[in-house]
Amino acid sequence: MNENLFASFIIPTIVGIPIVIFIIMFPSIFLHNPYRLIGNRLMSLQQWFIKLVLKQMMAIHNIKGRTWSLMLMSLILFIGSTNLLGLLPHSFTPTTQLSMNLGMAIPLWAAAVITGFRHKMKASLAHFLPQGTPIPLIPMLIIIETISLFIQPMALAVRLTANITAGHLLIHLIGGATMVLTSISPTVSSITFTILILLTILEFAVALIQAYVFTLLVSLYLHDNT
Repeated sequence: MNENLFASFIIPTIVGIPIVIFIIMFPSIFLHNPYRLIGNRLMSLQQWFIKLVLKQMMAIHNIKGRTWSLMLMSLILFIGSTNLLGLLPHSFTPTTQLSMNLGMAIPLWAAAVITGFRHKMKASLAHFLPQGTPIPLIPMLIIIETISLFIQPMALAVRLTANITAGHLLIHLIGGATMVLTSISPTVSSITFTILILLTILEFAVALIQAYVFTLLVSLYLHDNT
């Protein structure tokens, strides 16, 4: 029987009921909670990481933009933890679902754009038409800038989905090839196994980098509108 490569991306169900909500809530168990756990090195590392990322992201924002700091840190922790969750055996990665990523990207992008039109109406409208544009090109540029504005949340969601899905597919393919080659050629199998280990390490980095890139782009959209 041929194995479906995309079977691992199907939302798991129990008695026909999707359990994606429980899967999404699962990584929060590993996050620091001062009322539940005693401080240790892991929690100190988490706090150091949060402060470092927060300092870098908020450096470009004004006072109004810094009010979004809690939301941005919650976003990067959520995406990073769910990406890492998918690297566990027999697990499911919620961020491989385009619908979920769009559900995160569209409200955040819309909130940033609405904030810009509310507080910086002239500056927001000025983005649609650069200064000094020839009169014949004005309608075309307005259409292009409008399309580029509305495509931003789609680009956010597709980037995250494509990177996470591609990495998992590569791991699945190389892992399957390693299992097949074990009985055929142990030497080649050891080489593919080494590649699999290196790719897994790379996927751990990609899981965190993609969370940072997604949150950083949301932060840049917010910076342009505050």
